[in-house]
Amino acid sequence: KLLTKWYRPSLLFALDHIKFTIMAVLLLFGASLYLAAKTGKSFMPTMDEGSIIIGVEMLPSISLKESLALNLKLQKKLISSVPEIKDIIARTGSDELGLDPMSLNDTDTFLVLKEKEEWREPSKAFVIDEIRKVLDEFVGIEYGFTQPIEMRVSEMLTGVRGDLAIDIFGSDNDQLEEIAVQIKSILESISGSSDVYKKANEGVEYFELEFDKKAMAYYDIGQQELNRFLKVMVTGMQAGIIQEGMRRIDMMVKGDKNLQNSLDKIQKLYYPLENGNAVPLGRLVKFISRAGPVQIEHEQGYRKTIVQTNVEGRDLVSFVEEAKAKIDNEVKLPAGYYLTYGGEFENQQRAAARLAIIVPLALFLVFILLFVSFGSFMQATIVLVNVPLALIGGFVGLYLSGEYMSVPASVGFIALLGIAVLNGVVLVNYFNYLIKNGRKLKDAVIEGSIKRLRPVLMTATIAAFGLLPLLFASGPGSEIQRPLAIVVINGLISSTLLTLIILPILYLKFSQGCCNKKKEKG
Repeated sequence: KLLTKWYRPSLLFALDHIKFTIMAVLLLFGASLYLAAKTGKSFMPTMDEGSIIIGVEMLPSISLKESLALNLKLQKKLISSVPEIKDIIARTGSDELGLDPMSLNDTDTFLVLKEKEEWREPSKAFVIDEIRKVLDEFVGIEYGFTQPIEMRVSEMLTGVRGDLAIDIFGSDNDQLEEIAVQIKSILESISGSSDVYKKANEGVEYFELEFDKKAMAYYDIGQQELNRFLKVMVTGMQAGIIQEGMRRIDMMVKGDKNLQNSLDKIQKLYYPLENGNAVPLGRLVKFISRAGPVQIEHEQGYRKTIVQTNVEGRDLVSFVEEAKAKIDNEVKLPAGYYLTYGGEFENQQRAAARLAIIVPLALFLVFILLFVSFGSFMQATIVLVNVPLALIGGFVGLYLSGEYMSVPASVGFIALLGIAVLNGVVLVNYFNYLIKNGRKLKDAVIEGSIKRLRPVLMTATIAAFGLLPLLFASGPGSEIQRPLAIVVINGLISSTLLTLIILPILYLKFSQGCCNKKKEKG
Protein backbone atom coordinates (compact mmCIF):
# COMPACT_ATOMS: atom_id res chain seq x y z
CA LYS A 1 0.00 0.00 0.00
CA LEU A 2 2.84 2.38 0.80
CA LEU A 3 4.48 1.74 -2.60
CA THR A 4 1.12 2.25 -4.34
CA LYS A 5 0.63 5.49 -2.43
CA TRP A 6 3.96 6.79 -3.82
CA TYR A 7 3.63 5.29 -7.25
CA ARG A 8 0.14 6.53 -8.22
CA PRO A 9 0.88 10.31 -8.08
CA SER A 10 4.23 9.76 -9.85
CA LEU A 11 2.47 7.90 -12.67
CA LEU A 12 -0.27 10.53 -13.00
CA PHE A 13 2.34 13.31 -13.11
CA ALA A 14 4.26 11.50 -15.84
CA LEU A 15 1.07 10.96 -17.89
CA ASP A 16 0.24 14.65 -17.60
CA HIS A 17 3.79 15.72 -18.57
CA ILE A 18 4.70 13.19 -21.25
CA LYS A 19 7.23 15.33 -23.15
CA PHE A 20 9.05 16.35 -19.99
CA THR A 21 9.24 12.74 -18.75
CA ILE A 22 10.48 11.37 -22.06
CA MET A 23 13.11 14.11 -22.35
CA ALA A 24 14.32 13.38 -18.82
CA VAL A 25 14.70 9.66 -19.61
CA LEU A 26 16.51 10.44 -22.88
CA LEU A 27 18.94 12.65 -20.95
CA LEU A 28 19.52 9.82 -18.48
CA PHE A 29 20.18 7.41 -21.35
CA GLY A 30 22.56 9.88 -23.01
CA ALA A 31 24.43 10.35 -19.73
CA SER A 32 24.72 6.57 -19.30
CA LEU A 33 26.17 6.24 -22.82
CA TYR A 34 28.73 8.90 -21.92
CA LEU A 35 29.70 6.94 -18.80
CA ALA A 36 29.86 3.75 -20.89
CA ALA A 37 32.33 5.43 -23.22
CA LYS A 38 34.43 6.39 -20.19
CA THR A 39 34.32 2.85 -18.77
CA GLY A 40 37.43 0.79 -19.45
CA LYS A 41 37.36 -2.44 -21.44
CA SER A 42 39.19 -5.70 -20.80
CA PHE A 43 38.87 -9.39 -21.61
CA MET A 44 38.49 -10.98 -18.16
CA PRO A 45 39.00 -9.56 -14.66
CA THR A 46 42.26 -10.75 -13.10
CA MET A 47 41.48 -13.57 -10.69
CA ASP A 48 43.52 -13.89 -7.51
CA GLU A 49 44.66 -17.54 -7.52
CA GLY A 50 46.56 -17.25 -4.25
CA SER A 51 49.94 -18.11 -5.79
CA ILE A 52 52.50 -16.24 -7.89
CA ILE A 53 54.74 -17.36 -10.74
CA ILE A 54 57.85 -15.38 -11.64
CA GLY A 55 59.20 -15.98 -15.11
CA VAL A 56 62.95 -15.31 -14.85
CA GLU A 57 65.17 -15.02 -17.92
CA MET A 58 68.95 -14.82 -17.73
CA LEU A 59 71.59 -14.20 -20.38
CA PRO A 60 71.28 -16.66 -23.30
CA SER A 61 74.96 -17.65 -23.02
CA ILE A 62 74.58 -18.94 -19.44
CA SER A 63 75.27 -22.61 -18.77
CA LEU A 64 72.87 -24.92 -16.94
CA LYS A 65 75.17 -25.08 -13.92
CA GLU A 66 75.45 -21.29 -13.68
CA SER A 67 71.71 -20.90 -14.27
CA LEU A 68 70.86 -23.24 -11.38
CA ALA A 69 73.36 -21.50 -9.08
CA LEU A 70 71.94 -18.04 -9.83
CA ASN A 71 68.36 -19.29 -9.38
CA LEU A 72 69.23 -20.83 -6.03
CA LYS A 73 70.81 -17.57 -4.88
CA LEU A 74 67.73 -15.62 -6.01
CA GLN A 75 65.34 -18.02 -4.26
CA LYS A 76 67.24 -17.88 -0.97
CA LYS A 77 67.15 -14.09 -1.13
CA LEU A 78 63.39 -14.13 -1.73
CA ILE A 79 62.74 -16.48 1.20
CA SER A 80 64.81 -14.36 3.57
CA SER A 81 63.55 -10.94 2.40
CA VAL A 82 59.84 -11.60 1.82
CA PRO A 83 58.28 -13.36 4.86
CA GLU A 84 54.95 -13.79 3.04
CA ILE A 85 56.52 -16.58 0.91
CA LYS A 86 56.01 -20.06 2.35
CA ASP A 87 57.67 -22.28 -0.27
CA ILE A 88 59.38 -21.94 -3.65
CA ILE A 89 59.26 -24.52 -6.44
CA ALA A 90 61.24 -23.78 -9.59
CA ARG A 91 61.84 -25.38 -12.96
CA THR A 92 64.68 -24.42 -15.28
CA GLY A 93 64.51 -25.36 -18.96
CA SER A 94 62.04 -27.79 -20.51
CA ASP A 95 60.20 -30.48 -18.58
CA GLU A 96 60.85 -34.19 -19.07
CA LEU A 97 57.83 -34.63 -21.34
CA GLY A 98 58.78 -31.72 -23.59
CA LEU A 99 55.31 -30.17 -23.31
CA ASP A 100 56.66 -26.82 -22.13
CA PRO A 101 59.74 -25.97 -24.24
CA MET A 102 62.04 -23.47 -22.53
CA SER A 103 65.71 -22.54 -22.82
CA LEU A 104 68.31 -23.20 -20.13
CA ASN A 105 68.25 -19.48 -19.29
CA ASP A 106 64.47 -19.54 -18.61
CA THR A 107 63.07 -20.44 -15.17
CA ASP A 108 59.50 -20.59 -13.89
CA THR A 109 59.57 -19.87 -10.15
CA PHE A 110 56.36 -20.89 -8.33
CA LEU A 111 55.79 -19.02 -5.06
CA VAL A 112 53.47 -20.58 -2.48
CA LEU A 113 52.26 -17.82 -0.15
CA LYS A 114 51.30 -18.02 3.51
CA GLU A 115 47.78 -17.28 4.75
CA LYS A 116 46.85 -13.60 4.48
CA GLU A 117 46.56 -13.32 8.26
CA GLU A 118 50.36 -13.75 8.43
CA TRP A 119 51.15 -11.04 5.85
CA ARG A 120 52.56 -7.67 6.88
CA GLU A 121 49.85 -6.04 4.74
CA PRO A 122 46.77 -7.89 3.40
CA SER A 123 47.54 -6.88 -0.18
CA LYS A 124 48.98 -9.04 -2.96
CA ALA A 125 50.18 -5.89 -4.73
CA PHE A 126 52.32 -5.14 -1.67
CA VAL A 127 53.86 -8.63 -1.79
CA ILE A 128 54.66 -8.30 -5.51
CA ASP A 129 56.27 -4.90 -4.91
CA GLU A 130 58.47 -6.43 -2.20
CA ILE A 131 59.45 -9.25 -4.57
CA ARG A 132 60.32 -6.69 -7.26
CA LYS A 133 62.70 -4.94 -4.87
CA VAL A 134 64.59 -8.20 -4.40
CA LEU A 135 64.69 -9.04 -8.11
CA ASP A 136 65.94 -5.57 -9.02
CA GLU A 137 69.09 -6.25 -6.97
CA PHE A 138 70.16 -8.94 -9.46
CA VAL A 139 71.91 -7.77 -12.61
CA GLY A 140 71.40 -9.46 -15.97
CA ILE A 141 67.93 -10.91 -15.47
CA GLU A 142 64.50 -10.09 -16.89
CA TYR A 143 61.34 -11.09 -15.04
CA GLY A 144 57.57 -11.04 -15.26
CA PHE A 145 54.71 -11.99 -12.93
CA THR A 146 51.77 -14.27 -13.64
CA GLN A 147 49.67 -17.00 -11.94
CA PRO A 148 49.42 -20.76 -12.59
CA ILE A 149 45.98 -20.92 -14.24
CA GLU A 150 46.36 -17.52 -15.89
CA MET A 151 49.70 -18.57 -17.39
CA ARG A 152 48.34 -21.83 -18.84
CA VAL A 153 45.19 -20.25 -20.27
CA SER A 154 47.15 -17.39 -21.85
CA GLU A 155 49.72 -19.75 -23.38
CA MET A 156 47.01 -22.02 -24.81
CA LEU A 157 44.94 -19.19 -26.28
CA THR A 158 47.60 -16.79 -27.50
CA GLY A 159 51.00 -18.45 -27.02
CA VAL A 160 52.28 -15.70 -24.70
CA ARG A 161 51.86 -14.79 -21.04
CA GLY A 162 51.40 -11.02 -21.10
CA ASP A 163 48.26 -8.89 -21.25
CA LEU A 164 49.62 -7.36 -24.44
CA ALA A 165 52.01 -9.02 -26.88
CA ILE A 166 53.27 -7.06 -29.87
CA ASP A 167 54.49 -9.32 -32.68
CA ILE A 168 57.00 -7.66 -35.01
CA PHE A 169 57.33 -9.25 -38.45
CA GLY A 170 60.12 -8.67 -40.96
CA SER A 171 62.98 -10.23 -42.88
CA ASP A 172 66.16 -9.15 -41.04
CA ASN A 173 66.80 -10.35 -37.50
CA ASP A 174 69.00 -7.38 -36.51
CA GLN A 175 66.37 -4.94 -37.75
CA LEU A 176 63.68 -6.77 -35.79
CA GLU A 177 65.76 -6.54 -32.60
CA GLU A 178 66.27 -2.80 -33.12
CA ILE A 179 62.52 -2.21 -33.57
CA ALA A 180 61.76 -4.39 -30.52
CA VAL A 181 64.08 -2.29 -28.32
CA GLN A 182 62.32 0.91 -29.50
CA ILE A 183 58.88 -0.53 -28.77
CA LYS A 184 59.98 -1.77 -25.36
CA SER A 185 61.15 1.71 -24.33
CA ILE A 186 57.84 3.19 -25.56
CA LEU A 187 55.79 0.69 -23.53
CA GLU A 188 57.84 1.40 -20.41
CA SER A 189 57.01 5.11 -20.75
CA ILE A 190 53.23 4.53 -20.82
CA SER A 191 51.28 4.78 -17.58
CA GLY A 192 49.99 1.38 -16.45
CA SER A 193 52.70 -0.75 -18.05
CA SER A 194 54.19 -3.45 -15.83
CA ASP A 195 56.83 -6.13 -16.40
CA VAL A 196 57.67 -5.01 -19.94
CA TYR A 197 59.60 -7.89 -21.43
CA LYS A 198 61.57 -8.56 -24.60
CA LYS A 199 63.18 -11.94 -24.84
CA ALA A 200 66.97 -11.66 -24.95
CA ASN A 201 67.73 -13.09 -28.37
CA GLU A 202 71.40 -12.15 -28.76
CA GLY A 203 74.58 -13.33 -27.06
CA VAL A 204 74.84 -17.02 -27.99
CA GLU A 205 78.31 -17.95 -29.27
CA TYR A 206 78.43 -19.71 -32.63
CA PHE A 207 81.48 -21.11 -34.45
CA GLU A 208 81.49 -20.72 -38.19
CA LEU A 209 83.71 -22.94 -40.34
CA GLU A 210 85.58 -21.12 -43.08
CA PHE A 211 87.11 -23.59 -45.52
CA ASP A 212 90.44 -22.75 -47.16
CA LYS A 213 89.68 -23.69 -50.77
CA LYS A 214 93.29 -23.33 -51.95
CA ALA A 215 94.69 -25.59 -49.23
CA MET A 216 91.97 -28.15 -49.84
CA ALA A 217 92.70 -28.13 -53.59
CA TYR A 218 96.43 -28.53 -52.92
CA TYR A 219 95.82 -31.67 -50.86
CA ASP A 220 93.01 -32.81 -53.22
CA ILE A 221 90.35 -32.76 -50.47
CA GLY A 222 86.65 -32.16 -51.22
CA GLN A 223 84.46 -30.12 -48.87
CA GLN A 224 81.92 -32.93 -48.61
CA GLU A 225 84.64 -35.34 -47.46
CA LEU A 226 85.87 -32.85 -44.87
CA ASN A 227 82.33 -32.28 -43.61
CA ARG A 228 81.86 -36.03 -43.21
CA PHE A 229 85.13 -36.30 -41.27
CA LEU A 230 84.06 -33.55 -38.83
CA LYS A 231 80.63 -35.09 -38.39
CA VAL A 232 82.12 -38.50 -37.57
CA MET A 233 84.59 -37.05 -35.07
CA VAL A 234 82.14 -34.78 -33.24
CA THR A 235 78.61 -36.19 -33.47
CA GLY A 236 79.23 -39.63 -34.96
CA MET A 237 77.79 -41.51 -37.93
CA GLN A 238 75.78 -44.71 -38.03
CA ALA A 239 77.80 -47.63 -39.42
CA GLY A 240 75.31 -50.44 -38.90
CA ILE A 241 72.77 -52.07 -36.55
CA ILE A 242 73.43 -54.60 -33.78
CA GLN A 243 70.62 -57.09 -33.10
CA GLU A 244 70.35 -58.35 -29.51
CA GLY A 245 67.24 -60.46 -29.22
CA MET A 246 64.33 -58.10 -29.83
CA ARG A 247 66.51 -55.04 -29.41
CA ARG A 248 68.02 -53.15 -32.36
CA ILE A 249 70.96 -50.93 -31.41
CA ASP A 250 72.55 -48.40 -33.75
CA MET A 251 76.28 -48.94 -34.15
CA MET A 252 77.98 -45.53 -34.23
CA VAL A 253 81.48 -44.55 -35.27
CA LYS A 254 82.62 -41.36 -33.57
CA GLY A 255 85.61 -39.60 -32.09
CA ASP A 256 86.56 -39.13 -28.47
CA LYS A 257 83.69 -37.75 -26.34
CA ASN A 258 85.88 -34.82 -25.22
CA LEU A 259 85.76 -33.42 -28.76
CA GLN A 260 82.12 -32.42 -28.20
CA ASN A 261 83.10 -29.97 -25.47
CA SER A 262 86.47 -28.66 -26.62
CA LEU A 263 87.02 -26.57 -29.73
CA ASP A 264 90.75 -26.54 -29.04
CA LYS A 265 90.93 -30.32 -29.34
CA ILE A 266 88.97 -30.27 -32.60
CA GLN A 267 91.38 -27.73 -34.06
CA LYS A 268 94.33 -30.01 -33.16
CA LEU A 269 92.92 -32.95 -35.14
CA TYR A 270 94.71 -34.26 -38.23
CA TYR A 271 92.91 -35.11 -41.44
CA PRO A 272 94.18 -38.40 -43.02
CA LEU A 273 95.18 -38.25 -46.70
CA GLU A 274 94.95 -41.05 -49.24
CA ASN A 275 98.78 -41.39 -49.43
CA GLY A 276 98.91 -42.26 -45.73
CA ASN A 277 100.04 -38.85 -44.52
CA ALA A 278 97.94 -36.45 -42.42
CA VAL A 279 97.47 -32.71 -42.50
CA PRO A 280 96.55 -30.50 -39.49
CA LEU A 281 92.85 -29.56 -39.59
CA GLY A 282 93.79 -25.97 -38.82
CA ARG A 283 95.38 -25.66 -42.28
CA LEU A 284 92.12 -26.60 -43.99
CA VAL A 285 89.47 -24.94 -41.78
CA LYS A 286 89.32 -21.72 -39.78
CA PHE A 287 86.98 -21.66 -36.75
CA ILE A 288 85.50 -18.15 -36.36
CA SER A 289 83.57 -17.23 -33.19
CA ARG A 290 80.50 -15.04 -33.71
CA ALA A 291 77.61 -13.92 -31.50
CA GLY A 292 74.20 -14.80 -32.86
CA PRO A 293 70.52 -15.16 -31.95
CA VAL A 294 69.15 -17.73 -29.53
CA GLN A 295 66.44 -18.65 -32.00
CA ILE A 296 64.81 -17.31 -35.14
CA GLU A 297 61.02 -17.58 -35.06
CA HIS A 298 58.98 -17.72 -38.25
CA GLU A 299 55.28 -17.14 -38.79
CA GLN A 300 53.38 -16.65 -42.04
CA GLY A 301 56.63 -16.71 -43.98
CA TYR A 302 58.23 -13.87 -41.95
CA ARG A 303 60.75 -13.75 -39.14
CA LYS A 304 59.31 -12.32 -35.94
CA THR A 305 60.13 -11.19 -32.43
CA ILE A 306 57.83 -10.35 -29.53
CA VAL A 307 57.58 -7.57 -26.94
CA GLN A 308 55.07 -8.13 -24.16
CA THR A 309 53.79 -6.29 -21.11
CA ASN A 310 51.23 -6.56 -18.35
CA VAL A 311 48.79 -3.75 -17.59
CA GLU A 312 48.03 -2.55 -14.05
CA GLY A 313 45.85 0.24 -12.73
CA ARG A 314 43.99 0.91 -15.99
CA ASP A 315 41.96 -0.91 -18.60
CA LEU A 316 43.61 -2.93 -21.32
CA VAL A 317 41.93 -1.39 -24.38
CA SER A 318 42.79 2.24 -23.55
CA PHE A 319 46.38 1.18 -22.83
CA VAL A 320 46.67 -0.52 -26.23
CA GLU A 321 45.12 2.47 -28.01
CA GLU A 322 47.69 4.79 -26.39
CA ALA A 323 50.52 2.37 -27.20
CA LYS A 324 49.39 2.11 -30.83
CA ALA A 325 49.31 5.88 -31.21
CA LYS A 326 52.82 6.31 -29.74
CA ILE A 327 54.31 3.47 -31.76
CA ASP A 328 52.78 4.80 -34.99
CA ASN A 329 54.28 8.24 -34.30
CA GLU A 330 57.72 7.21 -33.05
CA VAL A 331 58.59 3.95 -34.82
CA LYS A 332 59.21 4.02 -38.56
CA LEU A 333 58.86 0.52 -39.93
CA PRO A 334 60.87 -0.39 -43.04
CA ALA A 335 59.03 -1.59 -46.11
CA GLY A 336 57.76 -5.14 -45.64
CA TYR A 337 57.69 -4.92 -41.81
CA TYR A 338 54.46 -4.85 -39.79
CA LEU A 339 53.07 -5.28 -36.26
CA THR A 340 50.20 -7.26 -34.75
CA TYR A 341 48.76 -6.86 -31.25
CA GLY A 342 47.94 -10.05 -29.34
CA GLY A 343 47.86 -11.53 -25.85
CA GLU A 344 44.82 -10.83 -23.68
CA PHE A 345 44.06 -7.89 -25.97
CA GLU A 346 43.58 -10.32 -28.86
CA ASN A 347 41.09 -12.31 -26.76
CA GLN A 348 39.23 -9.12 -25.86
CA GLN A 349 38.92 -8.08 -29.49
CA ARG A 350 37.76 -11.55 -30.50
CA ALA A 351 35.14 -11.63 -27.72
CA ALA A 352 33.91 -8.11 -28.59
CA ALA A 353 33.51 -9.09 -32.25
CA ARG A 354 31.46 -12.16 -31.32
CA LEU A 355 29.26 -10.24 -28.89
CA ALA A 356 28.64 -7.62 -31.60
CA ILE A 357 26.93 -10.41 -33.53
CA ILE A 358 25.33 -12.38 -30.70
CA VAL A 359 23.64 -9.50 -28.84
CA PRO A 360 21.78 -8.00 -31.86
CA LEU A 361 20.78 -11.53 -32.92
CA ALA A 362 19.41 -12.25 -29.44
CA LEU A 363 17.44 -8.99 -29.46
CA PHE A 364 16.04 -9.81 -32.89
CA LEU A 365 14.87 -13.24 -31.72
CA VAL A 366 13.28 -11.67 -28.63
CA PHE A 367 11.48 -9.18 -30.87
CA ILE A 368 10.15 -12.01 -33.06
CA LEU A 369 8.80 -13.82 -29.99
CA LEU A 370 7.16 -10.62 -28.73
CA PHE A 371 5.60 -9.97 -32.13
CA VAL A 372 4.19 -13.51 -32.27
CA SER A 373 2.89 -13.19 -28.70
CA PHE A 374 1.13 -9.80 -29.05
CA GLY A 375 0.38 -9.88 -32.78
CA SER A 376 1.39 -6.23 -32.91
CA PHE A 377 4.58 -4.70 -34.25
CA MET A 378 4.01 -1.56 -32.15
CA GLN A 379 3.47 -3.38 -28.86
CA ALA A 380 6.51 -5.60 -29.44
CA THR A 381 8.57 -2.44 -30.00
CA ILE A 382 7.15 -0.82 -26.84
CA VAL A 383 8.21 -3.83 -24.74
CA LEU A 384 11.66 -3.79 -26.33
CA VAL A 385 12.13 -0.18 -25.15
CA ASN A 386 12.89 -1.72 -21.76
CA VAL A 387 16.32 -2.66 -23.14
CA PRO A 388 17.84 0.86 -23.13
CA LEU A 389 16.16 1.49 -19.76
CA ALA A 390 18.04 -1.50 -18.35
CA LEU A 391 21.30 -0.38 -19.96
CA ILE A 392 21.16 2.90 -18.02
CA GLY A 393 21.63 1.18 -14.66
CA GLY A 394 24.16 -1.31 -15.99
CA PHE A 395 26.42 1.36 -17.48
CA VAL A 396 26.19 3.62 -14.42
CA GLY A 397 26.86 0.70 -12.07
CA LEU A 398 30.00 -0.37 -13.94
CA TYR A 399 31.38 3.17 -14.05
CA LEU A 400 30.75 3.98 -10.38
CA SER A 401 32.11 0.61 -9.16
CA GLY A 402 35.32 1.01 -11.17
CA GLU A 403 34.81 -2.32 -12.96
CA TYR A 404 35.60 -2.73 -16.65
CA MET A 405 33.43 -3.82 -19.57
CA SER A 406 34.54 -7.45 -19.77
CA VAL A 407 33.11 -10.81 -20.80
CA PRO A 408 31.37 -11.37 -17.41
CA ALA A 409 29.83 -7.88 -17.62
CA SER A 410 28.62 -8.61 -21.17
CA VAL A 411 27.02 -11.85 -19.98
CA GLY A 412 25.34 -9.81 -17.24
CA PHE A 413 23.87 -7.44 -19.85
CA ILE A 414 22.48 -10.37 -21.85
CA ALA A 415 20.81 -11.83 -18.72
CA LEU A 416 19.54 -8.37 -17.77
CA LEU A 417 17.80 -7.84 -21.10
CA GLY A 418 15.71 -10.96 -20.63
CA ILE A 419 14.49 -9.94 -17.18
CA ALA A 420 13.78 -6.36 -18.32
CA VAL A 421 11.71 -7.55 -21.28
CA LEU A 422 9.75 -9.86 -18.97
CA ASN A 423 8.56 -6.87 -16.90
CA GLY A 424 7.32 -5.17 -20.05
CA VAL A 425 5.43 -8.30 -21.10
CA VAL A 426 3.67 -8.40 -17.71
CA LEU A 427 2.44 -4.79 -18.06
CA VAL A 428 1.44 -4.83 -21.74
CA ASN A 429 -0.35 -8.15 -21.42
CA TYR A 430 -2.45 -6.81 -18.54
CA PHE A 431 -3.20 -3.56 -20.39
CA ASN A 432 -4.53 -5.60 -23.31
CA TYR A 433 -6.62 -7.71 -20.95
CA LEU A 434 -8.29 -4.67 -19.37
CA ILE A 435 -9.01 -3.03 -22.75
CA LYS A 436 -10.47 -6.28 -24.03
CA ASN A 437 -12.86 -6.23 -21.06
CA GLY A 438 -14.16 -2.77 -21.94
CA ARG A 439 -11.92 -0.38 -20.04
CA LYS A 440 -10.96 2.90 -21.65
CA LEU A 441 -7.37 3.18 -22.75
CA LYS A 442 -6.18 5.67 -20.14
CA ASP A 443 -8.09 3.98 -17.32
CA ALA A 444 -6.66 0.61 -18.38
CA VAL A 445 -3.11 2.00 -18.36
CA ILE A 446 -3.47 3.59 -14.90
CA GLU A 447 -5.27 0.66 -13.31
CA GLY A 448 -3.05 -1.94 -14.97
CA SER A 449 0.15 -0.18 -13.92
CA ILE A 450 -0.96 0.04 -10.28
CA LYS A 451 -2.22 -3.57 -10.13
CA ARG A 452 0.90 -4.95 -11.82
CA LEU A 453 3.22 -2.92 -9.56
CA ARG A 454 3.68 -5.75 -7.08
CA PRO A 455 4.43 -8.54 -9.66
CA VAL A 456 6.92 -6.30 -11.48
CA LEU A 457 8.71 -5.37 -8.24
CA MET A 458 8.71 -8.98 -7.05
CA THR A 459 10.27 -10.21 -10.30
CA ALA A 460 13.07 -7.66 -10.15
CA THR A 461 13.64 -7.95 -6.38
CA ILE A 462 13.94 -11.74 -6.39
CA ALA A 463 16.44 -11.65 -9.25
CA ALA A 464 18.46 -8.90 -7.53
CA PHE A 465 18.51 -10.67 -4.15
CA GLY A 466 19.66 -13.86 -5.85
CA LEU A 467 22.75 -12.04 -7.13
CA LEU A 468 23.68 -10.29 -3.88
CA PRO A 469 26.03 -13.15 -2.78
CA LEU A 470 27.97 -12.68 -6.03
CA LEU A 471 28.19 -8.94 -5.42
CA PHE A 472 29.72 -9.28 -1.94
CA ALA A 473 31.74 -12.47 -2.50
CA SER A 474 35.41 -12.32 -1.59
CA GLY A 475 36.75 -15.82 -2.26
CA PRO A 476 38.57 -17.20 -5.31
CA GLY A 477 36.68 -16.35 -8.50
CA SER A 478 34.81 -13.42 -6.96
CA GLU A 479 36.60 -11.04 -9.35
CA ILE A 480 34.78 -12.69 -12.26
CA GLN A 481 31.37 -12.87 -10.53
CA ARG A 482 31.27 -9.26 -9.35
CA PRO A 483 30.94 -7.46 -12.75
CA LEU A 484 28.02 -9.72 -13.70
CA ALA A 485 26.20 -9.01 -10.42
CA ILE A 486 26.83 -5.24 -10.66
CA VAL A 487 25.38 -5.05 -14.16
CA VAL A 488 22.27 -7.11 -13.42
CA ILE A 489 21.41 -5.53 -10.05
CA ASN A 490 21.87 -1.91 -11.16
CA GLY A 491 20.19 -2.60 -14.49
CA LEU A 492 17.18 -4.10 -12.71
CA ILE A 493 16.87 -1.01 -10.53
CA SER A 494 16.83 1.41 -13.48
CA SER A 495 14.73 -0.90 -15.67
CA THR A 496 12.09 -1.51 -13.03
CA LEU A 497 11.70 2.11 -11.93
CA LEU A 498 11.70 3.57 -15.45
CA THR A 499 9.56 0.81 -16.97
CA LEU A 500 6.75 1.57 -14.51
CA ILE A 501 6.76 5.17 -15.79
CA ILE A 502 7.85 5.07 -19.43
CA LEU A 503 6.03 1.96 -20.65
CA PRO A 504 2.54 3.25 -19.63
CA ILE A 505 3.31 6.53 -21.44
CA LEU A 506 4.40 4.75 -24.62
CA TYR A 507 1.45 2.38 -24.51
CA LEU A 508 -0.98 5.26 -24.06
CA LYS A 509 0.62 7.30 -26.83
CA PHE A 510 1.20 4.66 -29.50
CA SER A 511 -1.54 2.09 -28.81
CA GLN A 512 -4.41 4.53 -29.38
CA GLY A 513 -4.56 3.68 -33.09
CA CYS A 514 -4.31 -0.05 -32.47
CA CYS A 515 -7.17 0.02 -29.98
CA ASN A 516 -9.39 2.05 -32.34
CA LYS A 517 -8.79 -0.43 -35.17
CA LYS A 518 -9.67 -3.35 -32.92
CA LYS A 519 -12.91 -1.63 -31.89
CA GLU A 520 -13.84 -1.00 -35.54
CA LYS A 521 -13.21 -4.66 -36.41
CA GLY A 522 -15.31 -5.65 -33.43
